This record gives sequence, C-alpha cells and structure tokens, in this order.
Amino acid sequence: MVATLLRLRWRVLGNSLARSRWQLVATIIGGLYALGLLFAVVGGLVSLGIFAPVEVITAVVVLGGSALTLGWVVFPLLLTGIEQALEPARLSQFPIPLRTLLVALTVAGVLGIPGIVTLVAGLSTAAAWSRYPVAAAAAIFCAVIGVLIAVVASRTVTAASTGLQSSRRARELTGILILVPLMLLGPIIIALTRGLRDAADALPTIAVALGWTPLGAAWAAPAALAVGDVVGAALRLLIALATLALLFMVWRYALARALVTTITSSSRSASPGKLGAFALVPETPAGAVAARCLIYWRRDPRYARQLIVVPLIPLLLWLYAVLTDGPDLTMWTGPLLAFTFAITLATDISYDGTAFATHLIDGVRGRDDRVGRVAAVSVFAVPLTLAGAVGGVALTGQWQHLPTILALSVAPLLIGFGVVSVSSARFVMPVPQAGDNPFKSAPGATFTTGLQLFVVWGIVFALLVPTGALAAASFFTGAEVWGWAALASALVVGAVVLVAGVRVGGSLLDRTGPSLLLQLRQMRGA
Repeated sequence: MVATLLRLRWRVLGNSLARSRWQLVATIIGGLYALGLLFAVVGGLVSLGIFAPVEVITAVVVLGGSALTLGWVVFPLLLTGIEQALEPARLSQFPIPLRTLLVALTVAGVLGIPGIVTLVAGLSTAAAWSRYPVAAAAAIFCAVIGVLIAVVASRTVTAASTGLQSSRRARELTGILILVPLMLLGPIIIALTRGLRDAADALPTIAVALGWTPLGAAWAAPAALAVGDVVGAALRLLIALATLALLFMVWRYALARALVTTITSSSRSASPGKLGAFALVPETPAGAVAARCLIYWRRDPRYARQLIVVPLIPLLLWLYAVLTDGPDLTMWTGPLLAFTFAITLATDISYDGTAFATHLIDGVRGRDDRVGRVAAVSVFAVPLTLAGAVGGVALTGQWQHLPTILALSVAPLLIGFGVVSVSSARFVMPVPQAGDNPFKSAPGATFTTGLQLFVVWGIVFALLVPTGALAAASFFTGAEVWGWAALASALVVGAVVLVAGVRVGGSLLDRTGPSLLLQLRQMRGA
C-alpha cells in the first residue's frame, strides 16, 4: 500500500508535467537551482569542517537546522493543498489503514524533491564534524531524526489545518492574511540583518539556546559530543526523539479527523429584487461583464490577494526609507500602485475558469469583454492610483514633482490595461481554482506565469519610453515644463495604447475564445 501511494504521487506529478512543456522546463530549472544550492551548502559544511572552530560550526549547524525545520513548518501554511495526490481530503474515500497512511505520507515527504535536498543537506552536516569522529557519526543519525521532525511537523500542520479550512471562508481568509507578513518580509529581513550584524557575538548564545528546543535539539547533539558533553548530547537527543514522538501522536489525531472532515463551500443567495452591481452599470454586454467582474473582485479571494498589497505599498516605501536611511520614497506610491493594478487583468480569464464558457455561449463580443473587464478594474484602480500619487507628493512636500508623478502613474496604468487586454486574449495561466487556497500552484506554474508577465512588462516598459524620458528630464533639470509634457505624453500614449489594445484584444478573443476555453478545461485541477 505504501509503494502504491508513492507511485500515485509520482504519477500525478508526471502527468502534470506531461500536460505542459513549460511546467516541465520550470521544474527542471527549479531542480537545477536546488541542486546548485545543495552543492553550495555541502561545500560550505566541508569548509567549516576543515577551517572553523567548534563554536562557529555549532552556531552555523544549529541555526541552519533550526531555520530549516521552521521553514518546513511554515511552508504548508503558505501553500496548503499543493500536495495534490496525497491530500487527506482526496484519500478519505479509500479504506487505507491510518498507520499505513502515516508511513506513506512520511516516506513521500522525505522522497520528494524538497525532502531529498533536506536529507542530503542534513547528512552533510557530518562533514562539518569531520575532525570529531564521534560527533560526525552521531550527526548522521541525528540528521535523519532532524529531517523526520521537519517532515512530520509539516504533515502535522497540513492535517491540522484541514479542520480550519473545512469552511471556504476560513480558507480564503487564511490565504489572504498570510500574504501580509510575506509582503513585509523584506523590511523584516533588513531589520533582522541589522540587528544580527550589531549583535554577531550573540549568535553562538542563540544557537546554544535553540539547541535545547525542538527546533534545534537534533542538530545540537553532535555539537555537544564534539566538546565532550555526553550527558548534554543525550539530553538533546532525548528532546528530539520526544518531539518526533509527540508530533506523530498529534499528526495521527489530526489526520484521523481530517479524513472524516468534509470541506464545504459557503454560498449566499441574492435577495429577491436586488441586482447588486448589475443595477449600477449600463444595460449592455460590456456593462454586464463589468458587473460580474466587480462581484468577483469583491468576493473572490484570488482577486483580493492582488488588492491587499495596495495599503501595504506606502507602508513598505516608508519602512525601506527608514531602514536604509534613504530619501523619502512615499512619493512613488502612485507609480507603484499603477504597476500593480495594470497587471491584474492578466489572469482575469484564467480566474474565470470554465465559467468563461458563458461568454462564448451568450455570444459576448471580444470588444465588450475587454471593455467590461477594464472598466471593472478602473472603478477602484484609477481613483486609488491618483490618490496615491497626490498623497505621496503631499507627504514629501515636493509639489513641483506632482505633474511628473502623475505622468508616471497614469502612463503605466493605461498602457498596462491596453497590453494586458491583448495578452490575456491569447494566453491563460495556471491559477488556483475557485475555492482553493489562493497560494495553491501546480509544478512549474510560478515559472510559466512569471515568464508571461515578464514579456508583458517588457512591452509596457518599451511603450513607456517617451513618457519616461520626459519625466527623467523633469527630475534632472528641475523644470516643471518637462513634467507637464510628460503628463501630456502619458495621457496621449496611454489612451492610444488602451484603445488599440481593447480593439486588438477583442478581435483576437473572438478568434481564440474556444481555444482558451479548451486550455482552461485542461488546466482545471492542475
């Protein structure tokens, strides 16, 4: 049974890669990147074993092992549902003994690409203790325990979160809230780096403290043996084994509950006589598309995930300015908001999924589809971008740059809408299905999506050259006339690109609609 489940896992992965060459290429590139990273880690550990004193080796191994374990715990929270073949919800319909399932999921976690990389890196810690034979021998055993703790902790979090995510609203809220600390990760890393740089002498002390915790006990036991502390090594190993046993017990309980938990979807019925957004738009095909898109923007967490960064952008700019002792960056709030909003339409049809068939069945013209989608985003994108531009300039007090900032806000917004109106009529992207965790992704999906967006941004930046050149002249010369010229250029070029993009994209959508629907059907469940 364990072998069957493992074959199922690899078969699902193989089928996913076989459906898309880009996903296969992305997976190969990701594997090569992981392999390069692994070689760097192994090389570093070998160097430590040759040159570094025992205190440095202890700090690096324990801190690195603790961070690795913590990463395995946090990762399922970010990508709940990425393990499609062995999700508890998928396996609940099969009469698999719980003990067998525990073993299968553990082995599958270790034999996945992240697990293999983690295991090899963990076993390589023996090289760091090469000058201490007893510690090196113990490091091999302790590395296996440490990797099992990381994998089992990851599985425990996944199984425990199934109950929390039995409600669709809970899944949506969890996915969105997780994005907030991710957006603030850059300033957090800068602050931590500064703090650690100022307190580098405290790292060995921190490593010793972590060595007595479940995160670092398994990685600290060989360090104790290296300095002759046999009792300390035994106690740390006991902590690690007790942690592993406790995790297995919690995981068994959580998995037993997850196998009988039904994931439900919450839905609401519209009140009789209330049309919602449909009552606010013109009674035209484009108006109907706009109303439907506005409803999605309000209710679908995959759309909300794109909007939650909006209030964080000025905060991030302010934090970066404070942490780096640089100039006030809040003046660039408007341009950054424009770039953020401009790319949102790239996944609009992809988020529709097979519901896009309603556009084809009803005979919606491509031009009406393009106009409706752009209008829906513009309802909030335009006022928020303008408010960000004016507010950012107001906070810095540099009103002489207002025309330039407005130009750099309006141009990418309009040009981006035009370019994406064409690209989204030709290509769809692998995205989470409705009701899934917003962070769910298929193998290679991040690479393929990033590649398509990179091409789109390249075109947008190329079309921004005239406005950008005038804006640069305004900043370098200080002459406001160049700023007003840049604003005029932004309005003219942006309007032309937007109108042309809607026309070309609409015509293209009329021809490619059926093929897009076929691609969406093939991606369903990816």
